[in-house]
Amino acid sequence: MTLQLPFMLAALIVLPVLVALYIHTQRRRFQQASRAAALGFQTAQPIRGMRRHAPATLAFIGITLLLLALTRPLATIRLPQIRGVLILVVDVSGSMAADDVKPSRMEAVKAAARAFIDSQPPTVEIGVVAFSEGGLTVQMPTTDKAALRAAIDRLEPTRGTSLASGILGALKVIDDLNEDVEGAASGLPDDSAPPPQVVRPGSYAPEVIVLISDGENTAPPDPEEGVREAAHRGIRVNTIGVGTPEGAVLQLEGGFSVVTRLYEDVLRQIAEVTGGRYYNARNADDFRAIYNDIGLQMTLEPQRIEITAVFAGLGLALILVSGLMSLTWFGRMP
Repeated sequence: MTLQLPFMLAALIVLPVLVALYIHTQRRRFQQASRAAALGFQTAQPIRGMRRHAPATLAFIGITLLLLALTRPLATIRLPQIRGVLILVVDVSGSMAADDVKPSRMEAVKAAARAFIDSQPPTVEIGVVAFSEGGLTVQMPTTDKAALRAAIDRLEPTRGTSLASGILGALKVIDDLNEDVEGAASGLPDDSAPPPQVVRPGSYAPEVIVLISDGENTAPPDPEEGVREAAHRGIRVNTIGVGTPEGAVLQLEGGFSVVTRLYEDVLRQIAEVTGGRYYNARNADDFRAIYNDIGLQMTLEPQRIEITAVFAGLGLALILVSGLMSLTWFGRMP
Protein backbone atom coordinates (compact mmCIF):
# COMPACT_ATOMS: atom_id res chain seq x y z
CA MET A 1 0.00 0.00 0.00
CA THR A 2 1.29 3.49 -0.92
CA LEU A 3 0.48 6.71 0.98
CA GLN A 4 1.19 10.32 0.07
CA LEU A 5 3.91 11.58 2.43
CA PRO A 6 2.64 15.16 3.16
CA PHE A 7 -0.77 13.91 4.33
CA MET A 8 0.85 11.12 6.31
CA LEU A 9 3.02 13.64 8.18
CA ALA A 10 -0.06 15.76 8.91
CA ALA A 11 -1.79 12.68 10.35
CA LEU A 12 1.20 12.00 12.61
CA ILE A 13 0.88 15.54 13.99
CA VAL A 14 -2.92 15.60 14.44
CA LEU A 15 -3.28 12.25 16.21
CA PRO A 16 -0.97 12.98 19.19
CA VAL A 17 -2.75 16.31 19.68
CA LEU A 18 -6.14 14.56 19.85
CA VAL A 19 -4.84 11.95 22.28
CA ALA A 20 -3.35 14.64 24.53
CA LEU A 21 -6.63 16.57 24.45
CA TYR A 22 -8.56 13.44 25.45
CA ILE A 23 -6.21 12.72 28.37
CA HIS A 24 -6.49 16.35 29.52
CA THR A 25 -10.31 16.19 29.35
CA GLN A 26 -10.43 12.95 31.36
CA ARG A 27 -8.21 14.45 34.07
CA ARG A 28 -10.42 17.54 34.37
CA ARG A 29 -13.51 15.35 34.70
CA PHE A 30 -11.80 13.30 37.40
CA GLN A 31 -10.77 16.46 39.31
CA GLN A 32 -14.26 17.94 39.06
CA ALA A 33 -15.78 14.69 40.34
CA SER A 34 -13.29 14.64 43.26
CA ARG A 35 -14.10 18.24 44.29
CA ALA A 36 -17.82 17.55 44.10
CA ALA A 37 -17.43 14.50 46.33
CA ALA A 38 -15.39 16.54 48.87
CA LEU A 39 -18.22 19.09 49.09
CA GLY A 40 -20.68 16.30 49.82
CA PHE A 41 -22.33 16.09 46.42
CA GLN A 42 -23.26 12.65 45.24
CA THR A 43 -21.89 11.72 41.79
CA ALA A 44 -22.61 8.79 39.53
CA GLN A 45 -20.35 5.80 40.00
CA PRO A 46 -17.74 6.12 37.25
CA ILE A 47 -17.33 3.33 34.72
CA ARG A 48 -13.93 1.78 35.13
CA GLY A 49 -11.66 -0.46 33.08
CA MET A 50 -11.40 -0.74 29.31
CA ARG A 51 -15.10 -0.04 28.85
CA ARG A 52 -14.51 3.53 30.02
CA HIS A 53 -12.11 4.22 27.14
CA ALA A 54 -13.69 1.97 24.48
CA PRO A 55 -15.72 4.72 22.72
CA ALA A 56 -12.74 7.06 22.60
CA THR A 57 -10.49 4.28 21.30
CA LEU A 58 -12.90 3.52 18.46
CA ALA A 59 -13.19 7.23 17.69
CA PHE A 60 -9.39 7.58 17.48
CA ILE A 61 -9.16 4.58 15.16
CA GLY A 62 -11.92 6.03 12.98
CA ILE A 63 -10.22 9.44 12.82
CA THR A 64 -6.95 7.72 11.94
CA LEU A 65 -8.63 5.91 9.05
CA LEU A 66 -10.16 9.17 7.81
CA LEU A 67 -6.77 10.87 7.90
CA LEU A 68 -5.28 7.96 5.99
CA ALA A 69 -8.09 8.28 3.44
CA LEU A 70 -6.92 11.84 2.78
CA THR A 71 -3.61 10.38 1.58
CA ARG A 72 -5.49 8.59 -1.24
CA PRO A 73 -3.86 5.23 -0.50
CA LEU A 74 -3.04 2.81 -3.32
CA ALA A 75 -2.91 -0.97 -3.04
CA THR A 76 -1.72 -3.67 -5.43
CA ILE A 77 -4.47 -6.26 -5.83
CA ARG A 78 -4.41 -9.31 -8.08
CA LEU A 79 -7.61 -9.25 -10.11
CA PRO A 80 -8.79 -11.91 -12.58
CA GLN A 81 -8.42 -10.81 -16.21
CA ILE A 82 -8.34 -12.37 -19.63
CA ARG A 83 -4.98 -11.30 -20.98
CA GLY A 84 -2.65 -12.58 -23.67
CA VAL A 85 -2.10 -12.84 -27.40
CA LEU A 86 -4.28 -14.68 -29.90
CA ILE A 87 -2.97 -15.23 -33.43
CA LEU A 88 -5.52 -15.81 -36.19
CA VAL A 89 -3.82 -17.93 -38.88
CA VAL A 90 -6.01 -17.80 -41.97
CA ASP A 91 -5.73 -20.04 -45.02
CA VAL A 92 -5.80 -17.87 -48.17
CA SER A 93 -5.10 -20.63 -50.66
CA GLY A 94 -7.15 -20.95 -53.84
CA SER A 95 -9.42 -23.59 -52.30
CA MET A 96 -10.83 -20.97 -49.90
CA ALA A 97 -12.80 -19.56 -52.85
CA ALA A 98 -15.02 -22.67 -52.80
CA ASP A 99 -18.70 -22.05 -52.03
CA ASP A 100 -19.63 -25.16 -50.02
CA VAL A 101 -19.75 -22.70 -47.10
CA LYS A 102 -21.94 -19.77 -48.15
CA PRO A 103 -21.29 -17.27 -49.58
CA SER A 104 -17.76 -18.72 -49.84
CA ARG A 105 -15.24 -20.18 -47.43
CA MET A 106 -13.18 -17.00 -47.52
CA GLU A 107 -16.08 -14.60 -46.99
CA ALA A 108 -17.52 -16.70 -44.15
CA VAL A 109 -14.13 -16.71 -42.43
CA LYS A 110 -13.76 -12.93 -42.81
CA ALA A 111 -17.24 -12.15 -41.52
CA ALA A 112 -16.81 -14.35 -38.46
CA ALA A 113 -13.29 -13.02 -37.79
CA ARG A 114 -14.59 -9.44 -37.73
CA ALA A 115 -17.31 -10.41 -35.25
CA PHE A 116 -14.76 -12.25 -33.11
CA ILE A 117 -12.42 -9.24 -33.04
CA ASP A 118 -15.23 -6.93 -31.94
CA SER A 119 -16.20 -9.28 -29.08
CA GLN A 120 -12.75 -9.51 -27.47
CA PRO A 121 -11.89 -7.60 -24.27
CA PRO A 122 -9.36 -4.75 -24.59
CA THR A 123 -6.74 -6.76 -22.67
CA VAL A 124 -6.40 -9.32 -25.49
CA GLU A 125 -4.01 -8.58 -28.35
CA ILE A 126 -4.88 -10.16 -31.70
CA GLY A 127 -2.55 -10.76 -34.62
CA VAL A 128 -3.32 -11.97 -38.15
CA VAL A 129 -1.15 -14.31 -40.24
CA ALA A 130 -2.20 -15.32 -43.76
CA PHE A 131 -0.75 -18.35 -45.46
CA SER A 132 -0.89 -20.09 -48.80
CA GLU A 133 2.42 -21.50 -50.08
CA GLY A 134 4.15 -19.34 -47.42
CA GLY A 135 3.22 -17.47 -44.25
CA LEU A 136 2.80 -13.69 -44.16
CA THR A 137 2.19 -11.48 -41.13
CA VAL A 138 -0.73 -9.28 -42.09
CA GLN A 139 -1.10 -7.59 -38.71
CA MET A 140 1.15 -7.75 -35.65
CA PRO A 141 -0.73 -8.34 -32.37
CA THR A 142 -2.65 -5.24 -31.37
CA THR A 143 -5.76 -4.11 -29.53
CA ASP A 144 -6.60 -1.67 -32.36
CA LYS A 145 -9.80 -3.25 -33.65
CA ALA A 146 -10.03 -0.95 -36.68
CA ALA A 147 -6.57 -2.07 -37.83
CA LEU A 148 -7.51 -5.71 -37.30
CA ARG A 149 -10.72 -5.40 -39.30
CA ALA A 150 -8.81 -3.73 -42.12
CA ALA A 151 -6.28 -6.59 -42.11
CA ILE A 152 -9.08 -9.16 -42.37
CA ASP A 153 -10.72 -7.24 -45.24
CA ARG A 154 -7.48 -7.45 -47.26
CA LEU A 155 -7.44 -11.27 -47.28
CA GLU A 156 -8.10 -12.87 -50.67
CA PRO A 157 -7.59 -16.45 -51.99
CA THR A 158 -4.31 -16.97 -53.85
CA ARG A 159 -2.36 -20.19 -54.59
CA GLY A 160 -1.42 -23.45 -52.78
CA THR A 161 -1.47 -24.40 -49.12
CA SER A 162 1.37 -24.91 -46.62
CA LEU A 163 -0.05 -25.54 -43.14
CA ALA A 164 3.43 -25.60 -41.59
CA SER A 165 4.19 -22.13 -43.01
CA GLY A 166 1.09 -20.76 -41.31
CA ILE A 167 1.96 -22.25 -37.91
CA LEU A 168 5.64 -21.27 -38.12
CA GLY A 169 4.60 -17.76 -39.19
CA ALA A 170 2.45 -17.45 -36.07
CA LEU A 171 5.30 -18.69 -33.86
CA LYS A 172 7.59 -16.09 -35.44
CA VAL A 173 5.07 -13.36 -34.58
CA ILE A 174 5.03 -14.58 -30.97
CA ASP A 175 8.83 -14.59 -30.89
CA ASP A 176 9.03 -11.05 -32.26
CA LEU A 177 6.47 -9.85 -29.75
CA ASN A 178 8.31 -11.43 -26.81
CA GLU A 179 11.59 -10.01 -28.08
CA ASP A 180 10.14 -6.51 -27.97
CA VAL A 181 8.80 -7.06 -24.45
CA GLU A 182 11.82 -8.79 -22.95
CA GLY A 183 14.52 -6.95 -24.88
CA ALA A 184 16.17 -10.17 -25.96
CA ALA A 185 15.91 -12.14 -29.19
CA SER A 186 14.28 -15.51 -28.91
CA GLY A 187 13.66 -16.42 -32.57
CA LEU A 188 13.08 -19.83 -34.06
CA PRO A 189 15.79 -22.39 -33.31
CA ASP A 190 18.91 -22.34 -35.47
CA ASP A 191 22.24 -24.16 -35.50
CA SER A 192 23.92 -21.69 -33.13
CA ALA A 193 21.12 -21.49 -30.56
CA PRO A 194 20.46 -24.07 -27.86
CA PRO A 195 17.45 -26.30 -28.51
CA PRO A 196 14.20 -25.05 -27.00
CA GLN A 197 13.03 -26.56 -23.76
CA VAL A 198 10.33 -29.13 -24.41
CA VAL A 199 7.24 -28.60 -22.26
CA ARG A 200 3.86 -30.26 -21.99
CA PRO A 201 1.72 -29.48 -25.08
CA GLY A 202 -0.87 -26.81 -24.36
CA SER A 203 0.78 -25.77 -21.08
CA TYR A 204 1.71 -22.25 -22.19
CA ALA A 205 -1.37 -20.09 -21.62
CA PRO A 206 -0.53 -16.48 -22.63
CA GLU A 207 -0.49 -17.15 -26.40
CA VAL A 208 -2.94 -19.15 -28.48
CA ILE A 209 -2.94 -19.89 -32.22
CA VAL A 210 -6.21 -20.33 -34.11
CA LEU A 211 -5.64 -22.02 -37.47
CA ILE A 212 -8.49 -21.63 -39.97
CA SER A 213 -8.19 -23.89 -43.01
CA ASP A 214 -9.71 -26.68 -45.07
CA GLY A 215 -6.70 -28.83 -44.07
CA GLU A 216 -5.60 -29.54 -47.64
CA ASN A 217 -1.79 -29.31 -47.70
CA THR A 218 -0.21 -28.91 -51.17
CA ALA A 219 3.16 -27.24 -50.48
CA PRO A 220 6.21 -27.94 -48.29
CA PRO A 221 7.33 -28.11 -45.55
CA ASP A 222 5.51 -31.03 -43.97
CA PRO A 223 2.77 -29.87 -41.52
CA GLU A 224 4.44 -31.97 -38.81
CA GLU A 225 7.33 -29.49 -38.67
CA GLY A 226 5.12 -26.62 -37.54
CA VAL A 227 3.05 -28.82 -35.25
CA ARG A 228 6.14 -30.22 -33.52
CA GLU A 229 7.54 -26.71 -32.93
CA ALA A 230 4.31 -25.45 -31.38
CA ALA A 231 3.98 -28.55 -29.20
CA HIS A 232 7.56 -28.20 -27.92
CA ARG A 233 6.77 -24.68 -26.75
CA GLY A 234 3.48 -25.70 -25.15
CA ILE A 235 1.51 -23.31 -27.40
CA ARG A 236 -1.99 -24.50 -28.21
CA VAL A 237 -3.13 -24.58 -31.82
CA ASN A 238 -6.92 -24.60 -32.06
CA THR A 239 -8.02 -25.57 -35.56
CA ILE A 240 -11.20 -24.62 -37.38
CA GLY A 241 -12.18 -26.72 -40.38
CA VAL A 242 -13.72 -24.73 -43.23
CA GLY A 243 -15.71 -26.62 -45.83
CA THR A 244 -17.58 -29.89 -46.07
CA PRO A 245 -16.39 -33.51 -46.41
CA GLU A 246 -18.27 -33.71 -49.70
CA GLY A 247 -16.41 -30.66 -50.96
CA ALA A 248 -17.13 -28.40 -53.91
CA VAL A 249 -16.02 -28.05 -57.50
CA LEU A 250 -13.65 -25.14 -57.99
CA GLN A 251 -13.18 -23.63 -61.44
CA LEU A 252 -9.58 -22.73 -62.30
CA GLU A 253 -8.06 -20.58 -65.00
CA GLY A 254 -7.80 -22.30 -68.35
CA GLY A 255 -11.11 -24.10 -67.98
CA PHE A 256 -9.86 -26.67 -65.48
CA SER A 257 -11.95 -27.75 -62.50
CA VAL A 258 -10.92 -29.52 -59.31
CA VAL A 259 -12.77 -30.87 -56.29
CA THR A 260 -11.71 -29.39 -52.98
CA ARG A 261 -12.94 -30.79 -49.69
CA LEU A 262 -12.37 -30.58 -45.95
CA TYR A 263 -9.53 -32.72 -44.51
CA GLU A 264 -10.73 -33.03 -40.94
CA ASP A 265 -8.23 -35.71 -39.89
CA VAL A 266 -5.28 -33.39 -40.57
CA LEU A 267 -6.75 -30.49 -38.60
CA ARG A 268 -7.88 -32.73 -35.75
CA GLN A 269 -4.37 -34.18 -35.41
CA ILE A 270 -2.78 -30.71 -35.31
CA ALA A 271 -5.10 -29.72 -32.45
CA GLU A 272 -4.60 -32.94 -30.49
CA VAL A 273 -0.80 -32.88 -30.69
CA THR A 274 -0.58 -29.27 -29.46
CA GLY A 275 -3.21 -29.56 -26.72
CA GLY A 276 -5.78 -27.53 -28.64
CA ARG A 277 -9.27 -28.33 -29.93
CA TYR A 278 -10.69 -28.96 -33.36
CA TYR A 279 -13.90 -27.29 -34.54
CA ASN A 280 -15.93 -27.66 -37.69
CA ALA A 281 -17.59 -24.66 -39.32
CA ARG A 282 -20.20 -25.18 -42.01
CA ASN A 283 -21.62 -21.66 -41.97
CA ALA A 284 -21.13 -18.20 -40.47
CA ASP A 285 -23.22 -19.05 -37.39
CA ASP A 286 -20.95 -22.02 -36.66
CA PHE A 287 -17.96 -19.69 -36.83
CA ARG A 288 -19.46 -17.32 -34.27
CA ALA A 289 -20.23 -20.15 -31.87
CA ILE A 290 -16.67 -21.49 -32.24
CA TYR A 291 -15.09 -18.09 -31.64
CA ASN A 292 -17.16 -17.69 -28.47
CA ASP A 293 -15.73 -20.99 -27.22
CA ILE A 294 -12.12 -20.24 -28.11
CA GLY A 295 -10.32 -17.87 -25.80
CA LEU A 296 -7.49 -17.20 -23.45
CA GLN A 297 -7.39 -18.46 -19.90
CA MET A 298 -8.30 -16.27 -16.96
CA THR A 299 -5.18 -15.04 -15.17
CA LEU A 300 -4.56 -13.02 -12.00
CA GLU A 301 -3.03 -9.68 -12.94
CA PRO A 302 -1.63 -7.26 -10.32
CA GLN A 303 -3.28 -3.85 -10.51
CA ARG A 304 -2.74 -0.70 -8.47
CA ILE A 305 -6.08 0.74 -7.39
CA GLU A 306 -7.07 3.55 -5.04
CA ILE A 307 -8.72 2.33 -1.82
CA THR A 308 -9.70 5.71 -0.35
CA ALA A 309 -13.35 4.69 -0.09
CA VAL A 310 -12.46 1.65 2.03
CA PHE A 311 -10.58 3.74 4.60
CA ALA A 312 -13.21 6.49 4.64
CA GLY A 313 -16.09 4.04 5.02
CA LEU A 314 -14.48 2.14 7.88
CA GLY A 315 -13.46 5.36 9.60
CA LEU A 316 -16.97 6.83 9.52
CA ALA A 317 -18.48 3.55 10.70
CA LEU A 318 -16.16 3.38 13.72
CA ILE A 319 -16.86 7.01 14.65
CA LEU A 320 -20.61 6.35 14.46
CA VAL A 321 -20.31 3.24 16.66
CA SER A 322 -18.16 5.21 19.10
CA GLY A 323 -20.79 7.95 19.40
CA LEU A 324 -23.61 5.46 19.98
CA MET A 325 -21.64 3.62 22.67
CA SER A 326 -20.77 6.86 24.48
CA LEU A 327 -24.35 8.14 24.41
CA THR A 328 -25.69 4.82 25.67
CA TRP A 329 -23.16 4.37 28.48
CA PHE A 330 -22.32 7.94 29.52
CA GLY A 331 -25.11 10.08 28.08
CA ARG A 332 -22.55 12.20 26.20
CA MET A 333 -20.12 12.05 23.30
CA PRO A 334 -16.59 10.67 23.95
